[in-house]
Amino acid sequence: MTFQIHTIETAPEQSKALLSDSLKAFGMIPNLHAVMAESPAVLESYKILHDKFQSTSFNAEELTVIWQTINVENNCHYCVPAHTGIANMMKVDPDISEALRNRSKLPNEKLQQLHETTLKLVRERGILSEKTLNEFFEVGYEKRHLLEIVLGISQKVLSNYINHLADTPVDKAFEAFTWRK
Repeated sequence: MTFQIHTIETAPEQSKALLSDSLKAFGMIPNLHAVMAESPAVLESYKILHDKFQSTSFNAEELTVIWQTINVENNCHYCVPAHTGIANMMKVDPDISEALRNRSKLPNEKLQQLHETTLKLVRERGILSEKTLNEFFEVGYEKRHLLEIVLGISQKVLSNYINHLADTPVDKAFEAFTWRK
């Protein structure tokens, strides 16, 4: 199925300001935003979810673990490279990104537990065992963190699924981080 990669000029009227904001924020209009512009409600919702997830209690490494765990699990050809580039911009240790991209062990127990819990939330659709919960809490996470992971999952469902539907081309800025399962 072919989706239009909208510009500010071709986008529906209600998406034009949203795309202008993306251009100001990123110095470009990410192809994901250009595809989402077809539905102003989707683009606006995605941007809100993205902003809200970044304002959670997670630091840059933890945000990256959650995003990339979901992206890799959902086999998102667009989001894995994009979030690798974003992680670099956020000064996240490249070893963390590589571990997530390659499904290998993370450098510390707390991040590994965050990865495993996020993965179980995605795979089990929010149903976690008592053992998983206890292991999550033992490394220092709290109940609010579970809710915040679900927020991250919500954001990534929008982007990952839309990228599958649209076969969104990876932006030139992230081509160096191209990834395939």
